[in-house]
Amino acid sequence: MTSTEPFLKARDFLLAHREDYDTAYRDFRWPALDRFNWALDFFDIQAEGNDTPALWVVDENGSEIKVSYHELSAQSNQVANFLREQGVRRGDRILLMMPNQVALWQTMLAAMKLGAVTIPTTMLVAHDDLVDRVQRGEVRHVVAAASETDKFAALDPSLQRICVGAASPIAGWQPFEAAYEASRRFVPDGETKASDPMLLYFTSGTTSKPKLVMHSQQSYPVGHLSTMYWIGLQPGDVHWNISSPGWAKHAWSCFFAPFNAGATVFVYNYERFNAKAALDVVCRCGVTSLCAPPTVWRMLIQEDLAAYPVKLKGLIGAGEPLNPEVIDRVRNAWGVTIRDGFGQTETSVLIANTPGQAVKVGATGRPLPGFKVVLLDADDQRAEEGEISFELDPRPTGLMLGYIDDPKKTADVMRAGHYHTGDTAFCDADGYYTYVGRADDVFKSSDYRISPFELESVLIEHEAVAEAAVVPSPDPVRLSVPKAYVNLRAGFDPGAELALDILRFARDKLAPYKRIRRLEFAELPKTLSGKIRRVELRKQEASRRAAGEKVALEFFEEDFGSLKSSERKAGN
Repeated sequence: MTSTEPFLKARDFLLAHREDYDTAYRDFRWPALDRFNWALDFFDIQAEGNDTPALWVVDENGSEIKVSYHELSAQSNQVANFLREQGVRRGDRILLMMPNQVALWQTMLAAMKLGAVTIPTTMLVAHDDLVDRVQRGEVRHVVAAASETDKFAALDPSLQRICVGAASPIAGWQPFEAAYEASRRFVPDGETKASDPMLLYFTSGTTSKPKLVMHSQQSYPVGHLSTMYWIGLQPGDVHWNISSPGWAKHAWSCFFAPFNAGATVFVYNYERFNAKAALDVVCRCGVTSLCAPPTVWRMLIQEDLAAYPVKLKGLIGAGEPLNPEVIDRVRNAWGVTIRDGFGQTETSVLIANTPGQAVKVGATGRPLPGFKVVLLDADDQRAEEGEISFELDPRPTGLMLGYIDDPKKTADVMRAGHYHTGDTAFCDADGYYTYVGRADDVFKSSDYRISPFELESVLIEHEAVAEAAVVPSPDPVRLSVPKAYVNLRAGFDPGAELALDILRFARDKLAPYKRIRRLEFAELPKTLSGKIRRVELRKQEASRRAAGEKVALEFFEEDFGSLKSSERKAGN
């Protein structure tokens, strides 16, 4: 039996039981793989002679491109041969920084075929974050869009630099387009172990720098069979996942899940999200499956949804639970229910509402095939409400290798025979889980994960700031925005002028999605051991926003016209 057969058997089982949750959950088993390279052993085999569109990219200017499975396979062979000529070897780390363009998918597949490790990176990354990724990620090669090349000017000159889409040669950068002159036949330099490293993600923490999450040649490619099952994808579907490259969710639903199903990955590129334009595209292009973060769903329901003749069969919400009003309005207009799910950068999806099953209001769903989910209390004992965890015997395939820079953290989250997510939930008598929140202080803002520690580290660099605590401040559009509680050094007086200076300082240091948008001068509540009680500040902030109260020495960015005007100029 080849390595492809057990994977196909597991995939086909889930497709066959798409709406039969009980059978799928009871009988599914992860395929046992020793040697496995998803790009070579599955994608290329599925792609042979296959003219089905694998990728369909539409731009708001009206241009579009479709690439079949067969063509994408051949193109990725060319890119693999080109990268090998540039010195990329098995195990090398490649940082990717580009938008949703065909080259991104070509490079991801090519790197897998070579056995290299890719580090997807958002184009919103700040300079200090980029330096951190290059250094701690031990990056040897960079493949970046022409628009991003300036960000690497001050970095290690030994980096191999490859530029995508330059109108003319850029000094120090090799043109990616030269790859299309390479052979369309690729011969690997040897077998790939299923346990070999393949993807490296930087993910935020609360008390440290971003953690380095390493995935293998099977943990995401094979692990995302659970994600395919959650979304409900089938061959012939056209799936649009509204997500930016560089984040794990992009790999989940713009790559592995749809390709595992033989579906088409659909992309609509725009400068700014416009609900009407997006709905027009969904209708015109016949999108059948849509996955969007809550921020997008809240914008979409501002339109008359019933006026759009969509062909949507499956709708997914991702990031955090949607409120019932949004779900009801979409269902009333289209007759389709938005289904929620839960997973992490460290895992594939492990709890979700799956096709054909009853959806309970507010519930995240039930455990996905391949995951034995339990809730654990502070003593690692089972509880009706507690930390979302799952059993490690047998170890689910959709789990990271570990935090490569922090073996102690890896051991901690995988202690006592369970993987601990750091998120809490409760479970009802029917086995449905309802998400409660983070056990730590990471929060979501406009669907991006925000680490208070990272923002606080920037704030205390300001000469006036002695201490700072960052918490989510509820916001009707962004879900929440970062708010800083600031304790000043002696000799500095709180007031609007200083607030503006601190906000400007932080803005210059942070990526746009991390921007601190509210600030308050205050003493910080602490435990007896001196730790800041962010949980107290979170509750206080939620209460104030719900009551519409604003206190003295509390400042919002909209209080300062100069901040708003600079935001418009920057296009943020």
